Amino acid sequence: MYQNIFDTHAHYDDERFDEDRGALLESLPAKGVVAVVNAASDMKTSASGLALAHRYDYFYCAAGVHPHEAASFAPGDLDAIAGYARDPKVVAVGDVQQRVFEAQLGLAGDLGMPVVIHDREAHADTLALLRKYRPKGILHCFSGSAEMAAEILKLGMYIAFGGAVTF
Repeated sequence: MYQNIFDTHAHYDDERFDEDRGALLESLPAKGVVAVVNAASDMKTSASGLALAHRYDYFYCAAGVHPHEAASFAPGDLDAIAGYARDPKVVAVGDVQQRVFEAQLGLAGDLGMPVVIHDREAHADTLALLRKYRPKGILHCFSGSAEMAAEILKLGMYIAFGGAVTF
């Protein structure tokens, strides 16, 4: 049996879990899961992830906007994310495209919170902004070079390998 599993990037608020979400989430601690961070994709999932975090003691969330949803980022959303970030169950500020990414890196720095970053095919831009803002956090779906990995680690950040490492 596995122990002390910390899932740093989940999407348990996804509609695919609607049928059995409650039973699944209640079963995880007995399976060795000690913590989960549910990563938001947009403002709606920032709210739904926080709702789940308040329901389960071991559950936390990252509030923010995924790169694919950055075009929907509206005036006031950064303030809304800052509001979510004041909740102790929000443990990180999440993914975004460059303009919104930079705004959220600044917000995470102002709040003293780590970031969850999804960098795909934007390695040079991502690394430049990480050097500028020097956040704490994780590149959760790392697909860069060994040299970039070394630079990320020098900045004191973590990297995680997802399915992209296979291609």
